[in-house]
Amino acid sequence: MADNIITVTVVTPYGIQYSHRAHMVSVKSIDGDLGIMANHEPIVAPLKISEIRVKRTDNTTHVDAIAVNGGFIEFQDNVATIVADGAERARDIDLSKAEQEKSEAEQKLHKAESQHNIDEQRRAEVALKKAMNRINVSKHL
Repeated sequence: MADNIITVTVVTPYGIQYSHRAHMVSVKSIDGDLGIMANHEPIVAPLKISEIRVKRTDNTTHVDAIAVNGGFIEFQDNVATIVADGAERARDIDLSKAEQEKSEAEQKLHKAESQHNIDEQRRAEVALKKAMNRINVSKHL
């Protein structure tokens, strides 16, 4: 049984945000979706602003959802290390705050578009993606 177990760790500049043993981790890389299980060949891949799903070993029906703000995943020797600027488990997301951030990002985006300010538009688009990701992940409790 131990042969099909991996360790999944999510690290941000604030330290380890998540660490568990798992049967599988699913991520969205910039090149497509990845499902990584034990004995997968080593890989390093950049990640999108997206949800990570971890199928834990302690309960076969339990899957943790984690919102990440991009980053990358490295998998080697049955250890998946995800490094991201920010990461939050679904249970830790403040939904009302995420919805407020979404509203603010939408307002900034409309303003930047009307002023043809490409730099501000890109920043607002990223902020909107982060807020929408947090909202979507928070619903996976």
